[in-house]
Amino acid sequence: MIDIAAGPDGTALLHWPVDPAGPTVDALQQAVTAAADEVLAEGRHRVEVRRPATDPVGRRALLLSGFRQEGVLRQAAPLPDGGHGDLIIYARLASDTVHGPNGFSGVMNSALPRKRLIAHVVMRDPAGRVLLCQTTFKPDWELPGGIVEPGEPPRQGAVREVKEELGVDRAIGRLLVVDWLPPYLGWEDACELIFDGGVVTEDDLAGFELDQREIVAVRLCTLEEAAELVIEGAHRRLTAACTVADGETAYTEHGRRV
Repeated sequence: MIDIAAGPDGTALLHWPVDPAGPTVDALQQAVTAAADEVLAEGRHRVEVRRPATDPVGRRALLLSGFRQEGVLRQAAPLPDGGHGDLIIYARLASDTVHGPNGFSGVMNSALPRKRLIAHVVMRDPAGRVLLCQTTFKPDWELPGGIVEPGEPPRQGAVREVKEELGVDRAIGRLLVVDWLPPYLGWEDACELIFDGGVVTEDDLAGFELDQREIVAVRLCTLEEAAELVIEGAHRRLTAACTVADGETAYTEHGRRV
């Protein structure tokens, strides 16, 4: 049922034809597990499989066999209608934990969706004007902050991003807003956390050391002025952050309170 071929650098490649009338998930899982166990017992360190995105039975069997999903080869699989679909790459390493809770969690962690997490910071002057950044990579302005790194606490991510973008260490306060962002400019959807960055003055701005690769300029502006600089959803969540009650955290979706 399963062909085994030698790949580069001690990798074994498994393959079998896509057959809608073929084996069940359970039968295929047993065959895939046996083949992987065989080649790993022979001393290979990696078993790799590439399955069309249109093969749910094969993809399910691989996950049940302890294979991790590693990536997508876009439009790499020819389709019967002459078009092309995606190929999903799976692999199992000799060092992988396959059985028990850790094995299950590792497999599912590789295959389940992961949302991008963004941490931004609201800094306001005594008059209530908000600090915004003009960026090098998009036309609309933005709050200081950015994408949280894997394994990084969101608040610490906000501290790091402010340091990188503005060149200053800021004490980051409480969480003001949790917002869901729809897809935008090629990005998939994400969740954004907005933290209180405290009071900032024009003198503080003069002391910033901007990261010129990302930040062109900074300015303080009213919410009315910000409406001309940021996209509509960003203005809604910025308004929510500036008007949230003391001790409250607002939950919004695309800036709209829910």
